[in-house]
Amino acid sequence: MTPRYVSTRADRSHMQGSVPFAEALQTGLAPDGGLFVPDSVPALPSGWHDADSIADVGRRVLPSWLSTEVEPDALDALVTDALRFPIPLVSLSGTGPDGVCYDGIHVLELIHGPTLSFKDVGARTMARLLAYFRREANTHEANTHEAGAREANPRGVLTILVATSGDTGSAVADGFAGRPGLRVVLLYPDGQVSPVQQRQLDVQRPGVRTFAVRGTFDDCQRLVKAAFADPALAGVPLSSANSINIGRLLPQMLYYPWAFVQGGFDAANVCVPSGNLGNLTGGVLARLAGLPVHRFLAAHNANGFFPDYLAQDESEPAPFPASVRTPSNAMDVGAPSNFERLRHLLGAAGLREHVWGTSVGDTATLSRLRHAYEATGYLACPHTAVGLEAVLRYRAETGDATPTIVLATAHPAKFPEVVQQALPMLAAPTSSALEALLDAPKAVQPLHATSAALRTALLA
Repeated sequence: MTPRYVSTRADRSHMQGSVPFAEALQTGLAPDGGLFVPDSVPALPSGWHDADSIADVGRRVLPSWLSTEVEPDALDALVTDALRFPIPLVSLSGTGPDGVCYDGIHVLELIHGPTLSFKDVGARTMARLLAYFRREANTHEANTHEAGAREANPRGVLTILVATSGDTGSAVADGFAGRPGLRVVLLYPDGQVSPVQQRQLDVQRPGVRTFAVRGTFDDCQRLVKAAFADPALAGVPLSSANSINIGRLLPQMLYYPWAFVQGGFDAANVCVPSGNLGNLTGGVLARLAGLPVHRFLAAHNANGFFPDYLAQDESEPAPFPASVRTPSNAMDVGAPSNFERLRHLLGAAGLREHVWGTSVGDTATLSRLRHAYEATGYLACPHTAVGLEAVLRYRAETGDATPTIVLATAHPAKFPEVVQQALPMLAAPTSSALEALLDAPKAVQPLHATSAALRTALLA
């Protein structure tokens, strides 16, 4: 049996109200405001070690999650189409002038998709899954003579509502643009993403509307959650492509075993640069499926709610703080949504047993970006630099010599100003994919950070 999905806020004593993946994917949030989690986690198939690409991992792993809902040939085709870009594992080596040794650190480059960030993996796969289920639903309606009802409240048009702190929005826009039956509404905090990220977000795409919100990412995320509970929007079919949607996390689970395949690891630590904690949640699902992760390292910037929680003894967290701006802006999240999922999956004690966390300030981020390049020749983006710093802190604190995989979350060319601040002697990193956007037409509108303003935009 493939998993069904329940709310993180459901009564654990009987866990009623489970839904199939298709419903969890298309609704985004559970009716009670919780996040969907699987009621069971299928074990990794016996042949996962033999995969020869990330797409091949998907073809082997996802059937145990989706085979009762997606035809096998269709699942193979959509995974192959979504994940047709390389995700190499790069081994670092060298010792810096500060005496820090990088041997045993391996960087998984999730930066070679169309928008140059790890979000491409989840967004592209999710877009194709959504299109599949919408097509199936519309075919069923046509076959059962429900066309009149469909015209009155067209199931064929689903609005994907997305809050982004930098990379999610462009990955979703690129992955979903022009797909029949889907439209995308992007919200990003005006003036709080990098210039390159803004260029990616503002590009005009078919079926995509982009809004620059006069507020923070937390404001954008709050607006998205409020829209799902707004009675005035009950007639507007909504879903989300943020990591609050379980459809983002299943594809992101795949690159963890792919890293183990490439490295040939019997066990490894995995360091995850973290903001909204969706990427880490995907890794936890992989571990629950049997991947031999020794320990996760949650690498946060100055937005350190989660590392602070891990350092406490109390089971209940402190109130979420307001987010603060950093050079690693895609992780500028004060109230990480997936904290609720992680506590559900592992519990307070399990989180502290399996996850170690640290908060890296701006000065340390820039220093590590510079020192890692000088020692190894590897140029990291500021988010990946936070991860490298976290690994070195963990090693110094614990003495753990287990091989460690760092997830490289974005291409350094998306942050040329930060890279040059850390390495002024270096030419700004470039990318042909980004240069192609310079003359592309833009389509962006301002939006006040109020539910009323978003409601008006969605109903327009």
